[in-house]
Amino acid sequence: MKTFALTGASGYIAPRHLKAIKETGNTLLAALDPFDSVGILDSFFPATEFFTEAELFEKYLHDQSQQKLDYLSICSPNYLHDPHIRMAMRLGADALCEKPLVLEPSDIVRLKELEARYGQRVWTILQLRTHAALVQLKAQLEVENSSTPKWVDLSYVTSRGTWYLRSWKGKAEQSGGLATNIGVHFFDMLTWLFGDLLHVEVHRRSETVCAGYIELSRAKVRWYLSIDSSDIPQYLQEKGQRTYRSITLDGQEIEFSEGFTDLHNAVYRRTLEGNGFGLDDTYQAIVTTAKIRTLELVTGDPRHQHPFLNKI
Repeated sequence: MKTFALTGASGYIAPRHLKAIKETGNTLLAALDPFDSVGILDSFFPATEFFTEAELFEKYLHDQSQQKLDYLSICSPNYLHDPHIRMAMRLGADALCEKPLVLEPSDIVRLKELEARYGQRVWTILQLRTHAALVQLKAQLEVENSSTPKWVDLSYVTSRGTWYLRSWKGKAEQSGGLATNIGVHFFDMLTWLFGDLLHVEVHRRSETVCAGYIELSRAKVRWYLSIDSSDIPQYLQEKGQRTYRSITLDGQEIEFSEGFTDLHNAVYRRTLEGNGFGLDDTYQAIVTTAKIRTLELVTGDPRHQHPFLNKI
């Protein structure tokens, strides 16, 4: 049995980590969050220690001479991932961090230096890489081994209320913006399936919408990300649906709407076996999202424009 601690206990994603820690047969020594609405802990680890101050949390874990910490699971806001990974290193533990792992590619370079210095590992959650339908698609693409790039359209609309823009998620300096906070797992999936990033264009970038075009080694991708409920197709709005996700490959829909229930568990199992996703795995996605955040807007080739842009 391995020992875990967790930062960001009151956040949206924390229950998936708590569930994964419990269902892989491990224990949680302590949890950290500046907010104390963390009753969810009682559902998984009612005896765990809880702290609202990082200094006391770290001191407690340092003082646990009988139970050395093995992993620090990091579910805190994106801008705190890097300092919390460094905390894990000081504690002599591996870090298992939600995505985006960090906001800048240069941060990954420095974390690799810390891995070498401390002898610990930095792991991240790239759960789409464990989705059965996408694993099957990757195997299919490798068998085809086509030299002709695929055309991919990615559309992801996930409606959010006014709270989103007033929270840290709406502050680009803390979350990295939409492409980083909402889109990073899709950009990771795309580079995993279709190879390294070659070219990036950004056609629209606002607090609620981000759209553009990327070229990968084996794909040309038009992408559109939104938290604006008006971007939900009308027929779905009429059904009360607030999320729309579509990925097409040469015009054919990639179906992976099911099978998300235990993906965090799968990533935890891989990590515990020493086969998790590390710094090199996430590098391409962090490069992609950093470019999207900083590049000037362009109009680009009309063929590169996502169809959703034509409706405005």
